[in-house]
Amino acid sequence: MTEQVLAEVEPRALGVRLRQAREDRGWTQDQVARHLGLARTTIVAIEKGERRVKPGELVELATLYGRRLSALLQSGSPVEGFAVQLRGALPPATPIESELLPHIREFESLCEDYLRLEDLRHAPLRRRYPPPYEVDKVNPGHAAEDIAAEERRRLGLGEGPLWNLRDVLEGEVGIRIFLLQLPSKVAGMYAFSEPFGGCIALNLDHASERRRHTLAHEYGHFLTARFRSEVLEQDRYQRKPHHEWFAEGFGRAFLMPAAGVRRRFLDLHRERQGGVTRGDLCRLAHYFAVSVEAMIRRLEELTLVPSGLWDRLRHEGFRVREAQQILGLDAAMPAEQPLPMRYVTLALESWQAGDLSEGQLSQILRMSRLAARGLLDSLNPSGHEEDGSMDLGAPLVGSSGGGTAQR
Repeated sequence: MTEQVLAEVEPRALGVRLRQAREDRGWTQDQVARHLGLARTTIVAIEKGERRVKPGELVELATLYGRRLSALLQSGSPVEGFAVQLRGALPPATPIESELLPHIREFESLCEDYLRLEDLRHAPLRRRYPPPYEVDKVNPGHAAEDIAAEERRRLGLGEGPLWNLRDVLEGEVGIRIFLLQLPSKVAGMYAFSEPFGGCIALNLDHASERRRHTLAHEYGHFLTARFRSEVLEQDRYQRKPHHEWFAEGFGRAFLMPAAGVRRRFLDLHRERQGGVTRGDLCRLAHYFAVSVEAMIRRLEELTLVPSGLWDRLRHEGFRVREAQQILGLDAAMPAEQPLPMRYVTLALESWQAGDLSEGQLSQILRMSRLAARGLLDSLNPSGHEEDGSMDLGAPLVGSSGGGTAQR
């Protein structure tokens, strides 16, 4: 790489890409400066575009941040299109590519709209990303257990069920999560770009328990291979690679933490004295908001029940749905909305502030104008506000004072 190549790159745009790459990796400016043998003020100047980076420095930074030079040096917007990333994640000449491409484009469009709403409301999604975990040289099962336990500690989640996993990962980590109507064999998609951060799409048509497992699975990829996009297809691998074994194990361990499951199971065992029943297994699965199969396989993994128990029960004709109905556990979970609640709130605030027309609001919310009008009317059932809607964006009295706690 020559000085001439760098001279053609706008320094501020390159500085933004370098800053975002550093923050995504979890490095501080001091750490980068020490690694390169430079002063911190030099890193600050490079990221502000006030000092041109030298070719050798850029190569070192690209290696440190796990980025390609071409991605750092590209002109215009720093976004690498999701279509490129996700198509690259599919097997060569896959027959599902043409079927999936419109959904990939919609996924990217939703992320762009989300970022636009944040710009309009001056409310960027706060990222609390940990540095990527290293799993390449360790047993994937052991790594899955350790990292799941560490993430639960980091996020203050304890050892109980995660009924609100989607809200946790958006609010506490800063991941954008959408539900899309994907082809049936596709469980989800994951992609990362500098301005959007981590983004996950889940199959709207799958059962809620399955979506939660897919979400935990994709979060495992985010934690360990942040810049490697993923299209999660059912039965895609004849022989699962290392990173897939890890993601599968992480999903189970994150949703069903070993200590929490063991404690709950042993409590049931002591209550029964004669041993845990099939009904107890159904209740345990319901408590952790997972499928009965997932729970039994987790119990097998933790050696709390005999290996092969699930296969034996299925062979004996155990009917899970019927058992859940008898136990009163078949009530449907509240329907999840395709769009994040924060996304919808920012859209409504932008409309109220006059930044979006009603037509633009309906487009962003992916609903008809009639449905959008109904939503707006529902915000003011009493009709007290002069403009016909309550002000969702109005600051609370005193909320800007010094006494407000900040996290």
